[in-house]
Amino acid sequence: MFKRARIAAKSAAQRSTIARRVLAALLAASLLPAAASSVEARDPLLAYGARIVGDDARTRIVIDFDREPRFSVHYIANPERIVVDLPATAFGFPAKDLAARGLFKDIRYGKMDEESARIVLTTTGPVKLALAKVQADETGNGHRLVLDAEMIDKKAFAELVKTQSWSDRTEAAQTTSAIPAPQKAAPGDFVIAVDAGHGGIDTGAIGVDTKTEEKQLTLAFAKALTDRLNKEPGIKAFLTREDDEFLSLSQRVLIARQNHAGLFISLHADTLKQKDIRGATVYTISDKASDKLAADLAERENLSDQIAGKETVAEPPEVADILLDLTRRETQAFSISLAESVLNSFKDQVGTINNPHRHAGFRVLQAPDVPSILLEIGFLSNAEDEKLLLDEAWRGKIAGLLTDAVKRYRAAVMANGG
Repeated sequence: MFKRARIAAKSAAQRSTIARRVLAALLAASLLPAAASSVEARDPLLAYGARIVGDDARTRIVIDFDREPRFSVHYIANPERIVVDLPATAFGFPAKDLAARGLFKDIRYGKMDEESARIVLTTTGPVKLALAKVQADETGNGHRLVLDAEMIDKKAFAELVKTQSWSDRTEAAQTTSAIPAPQKAAPGDFVIAVDAGHGGIDTGAIGVDTKTEEKQLTLAFAKALTDRLNKEPGIKAFLTREDDEFLSLSQRVLIARQNHAGLFISLHADTLKQKDIRGATVYTISDKASDKLAADLAERENLSDQIAGKETVAEPPEVADILLDLTRRETQAFSISLAESVLNSFKDQVGTINNPHRHAGFRVLQAPDVPSILLEIGFLSNAEDEKLLLDEAWRGKIAGLLTDAVKRYRAAVMANGG
């Protein structure tokens, strides 16, 4: 059944040299987020080829690397997923070469942080890897990772999940404890966390025309907004992520809180099935969505951790209730005030959707003591919005309008003794 995978190996190996040259050219042209010197220091693996064969009973994935990769495998339930962790890796093969089929209904891969990458295989049901090994390529041009998946029963899968060793359960606390405070923040400075949505393995939405990834646009816009805010006296803004890395939703919230942020602004550019809908939207948190569009968007955004193969650790019900209650009572009014200030700045300057202030249960807005908004700056499913989102001058204009909104919000808070 896996004959095609063996036949494809030779041609894939021949692409290795070309892929390495392309990667080097991209780095030289600064098209990748990390500087060449940094990449050389980390010396990431290059995954230059991939193929998948099989059916609903057994499926094989083969990935070609320029050298031998270290890897580890974990299993996650609800829904069933197989996670393959790797060192820093550049994925240089076309996405269509690893399109989901057989036992896999979704396959994601990408960067997690500066030192690691991940492959997340969402399965059609309980599945295990009967074989997971690295072997040298017959041509001597590297190594290949071979993953053979087969169906198992629910009881056997539950046992795999229960008995495995998973080392990153405390990852959020470990990572955020190392996040530095905003540079040169002085006593009395108004600190703002600017959150670029998605990142790393979680690409977010894809542009309808240019196929630009949402994570790239949100980071570019977040940097422009942070730079603009930091030009204002008494305001210090910082990024929750500074490059193409994955942050869990809880990490984003913790980063804002640990840096004593007075505001949290999360930036997104989603897609909708209705491609004629365009314009900006401002969302605040609520335990009940304002409408179906808001509910659907919150559901998609809240799946970010799942997409990245994060293990979901349920909070005790009383903790969740306390968080929601604190959010509602202590910060919701401030969040609404900020949303209104933003929309006032946008009036007659930036197009918005109907009823542009909406609300839903966004997990990234759940900081109990930080007023927070999620700003959809436009929709990548709309060709006209996509053009604007790619326009640096337009992003600069929006950054200026948002800065004006933040200044008015801050003045109102200060006037009320905040």
